[in-house]
Amino acid sequence: MVNFGGVLFVFVLYFIFMLSIGIYFFKKSNKSEDYLLGGRNLGGLVISLSAQASDMSGWLLMGLPGAAYVGGLQTFWIALGLFLGTFINWSFIAKRLRIYTEVSNNSITIPQYFHNRFKDNSNMLKISSSIIILIFFLIYTASGFVAGGKLFNSVFGISYTLSLTVGVIIIVLYTFLGGFLAVCWTDFFQGILMFFAIIIVPIMAVSSHGGTTEVFNALSHMPKEFLQIFNSDTIGVIAILSSLSWGIGYFGQPHILMRFMAIKNASEIKSAKKIAISWVFFSLIAAVLIGIIARITLAGTLNESASETVFIVLVKGLFNPYMAGLFLAAILAAIMSTADSQLLVAASSVSEDLYKTLLKRTIKDKELILVSRAAVIVIAVLAYVIALNPTNSIMDLVSYAWAGFGASFGPTIIISLYWRKMSRLSAILGIITGGVTTIIWKSLQGGIFDLYEMLPAFLLSCAVIIITTLVKEESNPKIQQEFNEFERSL
Repeated sequence: MVNFGGVLFVFVLYFIFMLSIGIYFFKKSNKSEDYLLGGRNLGGLVISLSAQASDMSGWLLMGLPGAAYVGGLQTFWIALGLFLGTFINWSFIAKRLRIYTEVSNNSITIPQYFHNRFKDNSNMLKISSSIIILIFFLIYTASGFVAGGKLFNSVFGISYTLSLTVGVIIIVLYTFLGGFLAVCWTDFFQGILMFFAIIIVPIMAVSSHGGTTEVFNALSHMPKEFLQIFNSDTIGVIAILSSLSWGIGYFGQPHILMRFMAIKNASEIKSAKKIAISWVFFSLIAAVLIGIIARITLAGTLNESASETVFIVLVKGLFNPYMAGLFLAAILAAIMSTADSQLLVAASSVSEDLYKTLLKRTIKDKELILVSRAAVIVIAVLAYVIALNPTNSIMDLVSYAWAGFGASFGPTIIISLYWRKMSRLSAILGIITGGVTTIIWKSLQGGIFDLYEMLPAFLLSCAVIIITTLVKEESNPKIQQEFNEFERSL
């Protein structure tokens, strides 16, 4: 069993390292573009690992293994959907978004890109998309805080509320200090730690159980439905479509899309893509394996309500205190790498897209950075309040926020990068349709409403955008000229 002092020692060192990065970049964030987008000066290696670390969050080491522990190989469909979504996002969105956001008046936030892309003098696109970012990032950030609370509670036995508070303070401190540069560099190191942890733990678990032969022998005695990818009794068409539709959520996640926007040069995306895709492929396979192997090695002793702690339980039983501390810190890495990104994107919407827009005046960079930092604190406090309920499921919170962003922004991002005739009105209606449909569908249950809200909301948003544009195409010559410049830069 793991020793409290050894784990605590490693955790403290980890926190010091993360805070040091925030302090280092404090003096390097002198302009709002530096604080919110790192001055568009980050290399492909940092961006690739930062994007995937911020993407996967605490659910990679807690939520997904927990789902596999309960549902078995049926979890494969979620992993497949996420892998395909990552591949398509890097292949068909990353480069275009990097170029178009710079061509379109150097847009440094997603709402700002929508505003500049469609020359929206009414500011409706900025305001509506900023509101959606605030709503769903509160939920998403809360999921990370919940994961942190459960981690400290499980490892150290301290109260959930105290666990939650400690994690939130650390995340807020380095995000507050260093902004996007601190977030990306901490995510880079956290991405490395997450990868090695999620690969090594299942290997060690198999070894401790007698090797692959013993594990396969144990698997042969598991219930059939646990090992079936297709099973009409337990996973029907709606369940498979729901799982696969996680993949289309990638096109609308602001914290991932902003990584594409921040890369130093569009030419670096090709090499960054290879690193990101490899990281995701092996990480998703390992996450599912952890849940399945834990079901064998723990002999079903972990009840379903505690299934999201399977990684923690395995680590505590397999490693010495210091190694266990390092691998448990990987969960912190997963949590922090996403929560910090979400806080920063939400804060940027407050400062750049709401504060600056509503005041309608020239604002100095120092003032914008101050507003952004204040927004980080306020948003963190609100997410903290949501996360105070320890019965919250990490997977449920993530799936809701993921659907909200994917359906609200995904269709508009994709179509705006490929269809020059897309209109401002279609963008506004598409964003609102995706967000509202997600909320309404989520509130309904039974029958077709068991389908993950992402898919119907995404498709309905696409339909609204296409129909509206066909009825009234965009005729603004400035938009057509800008689109031509964008295409020449590809």
